[in-house]
Amino acid sequence: MKFVTVDAGGEPLWGVLVEDGFIALSPDFAQWPTLKDVVAAGGLPELMSATVGRAVTHTDFTFEIPVPNPGKIICVGVNFPDRNAEYKDGQEAPPNMSLFPRFPSSFTGHEQPLIRPPESHKLDYEGEIAIVIGKGGRRIPKAEAYDHIAALTLCNEGTIRDWVRHAKFNVTQGKNWDRSGAIGPWLVPFADAAQLDDVRITTKVNGETRQDDRTSRMLFPIRRQIEYISTFTTLEPGDIIVTGTPTGAGARFDPPRFLVPGDVIEVSAEGIGTLVNTVEDEA
Repeated sequence: MKFVTVDAGGEPLWGVLVEDGFIALSPDFAQWPTLKDVVAAGGLPELMSATVGRAVTHTDFTFEIPVPNPGKIICVGVNFPDRNAEYKDGQEAPPNMSLFPRFPSSFTGHEQPLIRPPESHKLDYEGEIAIVIGKGGRRIPKAEAYDHIAALTLCNEGTIRDWVRHAKFNVTQGKNWDRSGAIGPWLVPFADAAQLDDVRITTKVNGETRQDDRTSRMLFPIRRQIEYISTFTTLEPGDIIVTGTPTGAGARFDPPRFLVPGDVIEVSAEGIGTLVNTVEDEA
């Protein structure tokens, strides 16, 4: 089932995407104003049968970020072997994962344009799987990590490449330009390990495959990510972990192949779907 947050004529709604359109559930579940509230209450299983007998309510809408107000968005960097090799520092694998935060305002929804700012035209793509925390916790053991996931979605972790080099060891500036990335299109409820342990993830730009790898090759598997991150911060329902991108981003080509207005980027993962965005210059 595909749970989405949409804007329908200026009205924010959440519900379920079906073949013919969108079924709004939020008017009938006022106790949960957003999908974050649904996740926090463990309400996704209850909603799995809520569309039975319901008709499509909207066919004209735009996609928003599925969880519109996450408390934390934590991204894992350099998490595939070929991606690690790009750094040419002699390390086969770093001892601990690289992490950085992103702000909700740096993301837009499915079928919306990524915004290229006038300060830099080095906008790059990074296709990734993102997990949404359903049950909070601190110091979560790896063996229990999957019990804390409510849902899966996709992320195009768009990056302004030269701005990640504006400081000695800080990438935050290049990772948080308004609407430079995307999350969506929807939330897929998480049920078992098969949805994450060996899943193919690809990124295409204008139909050309640029990134292609499997989660089984991650240097830091998702169970370890949850364990490690929850050591230093309490994970809370609605928090998002963006789990790492394969090699093949535009900056790694010679010459680099950064995104330009009109490009179409498709991030896909088995069992989740495809996140599609275009590119526009900031007005």
